[in-house]
Amino acid sequence: MKKLICLLLCLVFLLPLLGCHGAINQEPMAEPVAGYDLPDSFDTSRRHEITFWAKNDTNMTQVNIYKQTIADFEALYPNIHVNLKLYTDYSRIYNDVITNISTNTTPNVCITYPDHIATYLTGQDVVVPLDNLFAHEKYGLGGSELLFDGPTQEEIIPKFLEEGKIGGVSYAIPFMRSTEACYINKTYVEKLGYELPETLTWDFIWEVSDAAAKKGADGNYLVNGQKVMIPFIYKSTDNMMIQMLRQQGAGYSTEQGEILLFNDATRQILDTVAQHTASGAFSTFKISSYPANFLNAGQCIFAIDSTAGATWMGSDAPLIDIAESELVEFETVVMPIPQYDPQNPQMISQGPSVCVFNKEDPQAVLASWLFAQYLLTNDVQIAYSQTEGYAPVTSKAQQSEEYQDYLSRSGEDNDFYYSIKIQASRLLLDNTENTFVTPVFNGSASVRNAAGQLIEEVTKGVRRGKTINDDFYDKLYGDIRSLYRLDQLRKTGSQALGPLPGTAIFLLSAIGLTWAGILAYLIAQRLKKRQKMVK
Repeated sequence: MKKLICLLLCLVFLLPLLGCHGAINQEPMAEPVAGYDLPDSFDTSRRHEITFWAKNDTNMTQVNIYKQTIADFEALYPNIHVNLKLYTDYSRIYNDVITNISTNTTPNVCITYPDHIATYLTGQDVVVPLDNLFAHEKYGLGGSELLFDGPTQEEIIPKFLEEGKIGGVSYAIPFMRSTEACYINKTYVEKLGYELPETLTWDFIWEVSDAAAKKGADGNYLVNGQKVMIPFIYKSTDNMMIQMLRQQGAGYSTEQGEILLFNDATRQILDTVAQHTASGAFSTFKISSYPANFLNAGQCIFAIDSTAGATWMGSDAPLIDIAESELVEFETVVMPIPQYDPQNPQMISQGPSVCVFNKEDPQAVLASWLFAQYLLTNDVQIAYSQTEGYAPVTSKAQQSEEYQDYLSRSGEDNDFYYSIKIQASRLLLDNTENTFVTPVFNGSASVRNAAGQLIEEVTKGVRRGKTINDDFYDKLYGDIRSLYRLDQLRKTGSQALGPLPGTAIFLLSAIGLTWAGILAYLIAQRLKKRQKMVK
């Protein structure tokens, strides 16, 4: 009996190790709840202190806009004090939120992405569902009791507002929007004997890039006369893979969380990447460094980056990270990313959103919601969009006289009215209906990372002299699935754990058998005792 109990205890202590077969999706996403009831009135007699976690691109202009926004908001609501915490990276905000969920110390308002919110929702009642808040008569969008001129729900660009929905429930409002752009050294394109087409295609990009990778007898590149030339550099390889799949109508993932990334179209894309990496035509930000630095030094022809990075692009850019002596004069052109089908352009919509975290005090949630809405006012939207190639997320701001005047003055200087920055903004404004977002579910951020890592690994593999063949891809797919724990998601797309491994089944079976043995032993002992009593 003692041995059986000892065995049972050992098995029980081993049971927690079953969790080691997964971490990223151990908890299913909480069931969406559309309803959250705000108080009927805001208590202005109480002081509320809320925290706002925001991200800036080490751009002091953006920092000052946040500070001015808070000062203006506090002037309207003297009983609300907003504490600003700045980050230079969205992933750090994400990690800090995840860490703070367990201690109930999340911020009140946070700049974030829907992919991240999907993970926050693995905790119960962590993020406030916003649908009821949108429609609140007094404090909703355009509400009667607001002390500022905020947009109505109809004045938020519908496509951008839709991006904040998870499982059909709104958990975020858009703050700024951007897409990707191709920043082109037109001078070198024409020097190579090409003319830019009306719409960039992948075939055109690869052909020109291969031509630019040719060297002369002296070992210098023919197009720029330098020792360095990487014709085509992509900043975000996850976006690269996602958009290439989307343009081909190939699978990536579904709303239910089914992972379709590892398909034949993906392998063909990777073959193309391998081919042009081998020719010296292609590299990535993670491998070679920031595309703008190569572009501005005359060492790159096609630099694909966010429209939000426009102020770094071009020899006249207001923000430049290389020495002035390294700059090369050239004509810069901004175009949408290359397409497979120019008649049906597809490009990703990205940019920060804002979510509100749940707190025990409904008045604190209301104060947070008021501040989140204030970020959608024209003053904030227009000021922040002018710092980079962002687009305001409301038609109220986009159509305002102030913003239209800003757009019309493109090129007046190389600072506030820098032409490339304003062209990048117009690119998104003109292509809003051609943008898309990826499905959001618990684990979707990992699928995104995996998409980019496939390109990174193939590019590194070619540069290291590896043979890129079926064996390489089979191993790569297995490694990426393991690295991002994608094998833990059910093939049906459930956010719960996948089937238990054999070791787990063995331990659970052993526990059941042990309990059965203990029960049989106790029954046997009781029968013996009765027999003795009868005698």
